[in-house]
Amino acid sequence: MAKKKAARALKGTWTPGDLKLLKEKFPNTPTSEIAAKLGRHLDAVKKKASRMGLRKSKKYMKALGRV
Repeated sequence: MAKKKAARALKGTWTPGDLKLLKEKFPNTPTSEIAAKLGRHLDAVKKKASRMGLRKSKKYMKALGRV
């Protein structure tokens, strides 16, 4: 039973590499692309980026017509 708990605890763990990629790519890359690259759900990536204080760049938002 302890083995199941350990496996569950690791499932949502963000590695330093995941965090680095998120920090580098989030401002100018569609979130769906980042989620696919990391093998995570879109909502998980959005939530983590928000908790890290990351935002889309003004240039990116303008390209989407949202500024």
